[in-house]
Amino acid sequence: QEQLQQSGGGSVQAGGSLRLSCTASGYPWSSYCMGWYRQAPGKEREGVAYLNTGDSSTIITDSVKGRFTISQGNAKNTLNLQMNDLKPEDTAMYYCAAVCTDCTKEWCAKRAQADAFDARGPGTLVTVSS
Repeated sequence: QEQLQQSGGGSVQAGGSLRLSCTASGYPWSSYCMGWYRQAPGKEREGVAYLNTGDSSTIITDSVKGRFTISQGNAKNTLNLQMNDLKPEDTAMYYCAAVCTDCTKEWCAKRAQADAFDARGPGTLVTVSS
């Protein structure tokens, strides 16, 4: 059964760091585009970062470039999002999402933009205080 499990998140002061992890089961890990999007109360969903495990290409939204890093974890089928220099505007629910398999970086970006996810995790709250 396909499943996404999330861990990490929490509360931190501005300038601090947090790490999110997503463990996928039932997916063809070697060729999947997966990552995170976030949604804050009263705001639209925003794609944060995606990684294509097939070619290790990444898609990072401009607002977090230089601060967030997406990578494959040491544990099998695990994806990590390292978030540094966090800002209050990063406060949101963060959802791990499986976007597409055997897809190009461009197709992954289009599907993510269209909210066309194959699956998504339960979400984890990140709160950044000023």
